[in-house]
Amino acid sequence: MSTAAAGQAYHNNLVGPVMRAGDLAMAVIEAAKVDNPGKDIYVDDKRAYIRIHAEQEMILRQATIEEELGRPFRMNDLEVDLSSFAGQIESRDDSVRFYFVKKL
Repeated sequence: MSTAAAGQAYHNNLVGPVMRAGDLAMAVIEAAKVDNPGKDIYVDDKRAYIRIHAEQEMILRQATIEEELGRPFRMNDLEVDLSSFAGQIESRDDSVRFYFVKKL
């Protein structure tokens, strides 16, 4: 496998939300760091939107987002600023999980 192909395969293992830029996106970035200890959180700021990714799996918890926002937050409200996402998604009342079953 070439170096470029290996880099692309690694990039294909990144999962997480693509969010409209704003206060919620900033809170999600900080929540991702708290809720995924020991993982590298990658942030790609494109001004209008922000890609927030981690390798293989990322969990975001309602309580952590609320703490970062400094106000109450419902997980359903995440969808308003969620432009897209990488990976598969599992939504619950109090959390959301982005993940891949297979690793490239």
